[in-house]
Amino acid sequence: MAELPPRPEGIVLAHFIVSDDVERSRRFYSEVLGGRVVFSGDVTYVELANSWIIINVGGGPTDDKPSVTLEAPRDPDLVSSFLNIRVRDIDALYAEWSARGAQFLTPPKQHQYEKRCYIRDPDGHLIEVGQTTDPEGDWYPRHWPPSTRAGDSE
Repeated sequence: MAELPPRPEGIVLAHFIVSDDVERSRRFYSEVLGGRVVFSGDVTYVELANSWIIINVGGGPTDDKPSVTLEAPRDPDLVSSFLNIRVRDIDALYAEWSARGAQFLTPPKQHQYEKRCYIRDPDGHLIEVGQTTDPEGDWYPRHWPPSTRAGDSE
């Protein structure tokens, strides 16, 4: 299996999702969103931009999480966490992903400092896609990635 390069802090962040159909979710994250499948099986890893999406079926408690049950969202309109994807050109990405079958809740909408829209994956996991439009904002493309020079703040 491919490995992501470690960040200077020694941490790699991945997003773990529970799916009722791992193969269907693999196709969504690779074929619709353009990720690269790096491991496929009961547990599937899709490299998406600078992170991984780990897709797995639900299951009951284990010895290291004795009271936790994993399951796909029961109600896609009740959300406690979601994937946030920042892009340079939201209109181009919206058109590209729509052509591949992504069904957005709305077209991109302009807000005070960003333009954003949302989609759901096949299991109902919410995904925000946004583009910063504030030229002085921390997420504006000319500020990204944050500088790592001594004295610069991130």
